[in-house]
Amino acid sequence: MDPELAAIDRILEDENLYQLIKADLAQHRPKTLQTGRNSTPVEAIIRLLAVKRLYRWSYAETEQHVRDSFILRWFCRIYFEPVLDHTNLNRWALLIQPETLHAFNARLTTIATSLKVTRGRKLRTDGTVVETPIHYPTDSSLLADGVRVLSRTLKRAKAIVSQTAEVTSATFRDRTRSARHQARQIVNGARQKSAAAKAAMQQTYRQLISLTQASVQQAHTVLTALQTQTEPTAQKLAATLTTFIPRVEQALNQAVHRVIDGKMVPAAQKIVSLFEPHTNIIRRQKAGKETEFGHKVWLDEVEGGLVTRWQVLAGNPDDAEQWQPALDHHRHQFGKPPTQASGDRALYSPENEAYARCQGVKHPILPQPGRKSEPRRRYETQPWFKRGRRFHAGVEGRISVLKRKHELDRCRDHGEVNFDKWVGWGVIAGNLAVMGTALAR
Repeated sequence: MDPELAAIDRILEDENLYQLIKADLAQHRPKTLQTGRNSTPVEAIIRLLAVKRLYRWSYAETEQHVRDSFILRWFCRIYFEPVLDHTNLNRWALLIQPETLHAFNARLTTIATSLKVTRGRKLRTDGTVVETPIHYPTDSSLLADGVRVLSRTLKRAKAIVSQTAEVTSATFRDRTRSARHQARQIVNGARQKSAAAKAAMQQTYRQLISLTQASVQQAHTVLTALQTQTEPTAQKLAATLTTFIPRVEQALNQAVHRVIDGKMVPAAQKIVSLFEPHTNIIRRQKAGKETEFGHKVWLDEVEGGLVTRWQVLAGNPDDAEQWQPALDHHRHQFGKPPTQASGDRALYSPENEAYARCQGVKHPILPQPGRKSEPRRRYETQPWFKRGRRFHAGVEGRISVLKRKHELDRCRDHGEVNFDKWVGWGVIAGNLAVMGTALAR
């Protein structure tokens, strides 16, 4: 076995880690721990999920590689038993809650401290953006998606809802093809700069909006009919329409305001995906990617390369607001403040510096943006401050490793809760890799 993998194997033998995950998996059924056949061992599930993110595999690839490797079979405690099917592994993973993963990572930090991988003397904190699994949002694509989803649901409801005076065959008309055609026309017209092309694109937008409005009206009619049904299938389809109709209506209002009326819509009021409505619009003025669609994630790292905390932020808040929570969490985790804490220019404020010194931080490294006074310039050219700045630069490398090796560039799961869990498993896999390398060395 790889020395790093052998070290990770010893770390995952910790009983507290086992009990944390077991408590969540026990919620599968009301009497999971008392009745029913024996299921996959908890330690096997933990190790399969760790292997998945350590090697950047999908669920299906994890099943295949573990099945074909004697070493991974031994590591995952499967031995010569059948490997868990990837669909079942996905179901087990959905039971693990974000709070459990935060506690799991805190326990890993405690283990790393006891093994002298880190001492918690230095803290550096920074943020990044993890994208959600959506295509680039445009008003035309949102409207076309809305027509497609509503038409697909109406087609499924046609066999359940009997035709009445309100519900006729025209109510189930599929407008997907027409909406796609109009969306393609808009994309082609956007490439042309002439006034005639812009006028034609405006007319095409009006036709697409009319198609979407007609689909929404059909959906409302079918929803009313479905709500009178008691069959589980009818209730499920009604729930789908109840979910998507308001989102499509929001996309409609957004398109009318922006394209037809020429008004600005605030970023906080926009919807950029019908399937991931929690997605935020984040502008950080990064070269080559000025606008990103996902969530801002804040990370705290200590010396030794361990990420002790992650936080999925709502919207696009000011970075300076993340300084005090980072120090509070560090003090709670290690029982003492860090000797040195650093952030970038966006975190600077006199209040943040004062808070760090009040908490017992000997060297707060917060460079002041803009023009500096002569006393401030002398303060920031002190040797300890310059060494702290060089240490802080390493957090960008840690973020890069998490994105490239542990899939924190883009979330592959759906839903806001699963987004937090995706980030959590990426951080945990990164910490396991760091601890395994340090112990093997």
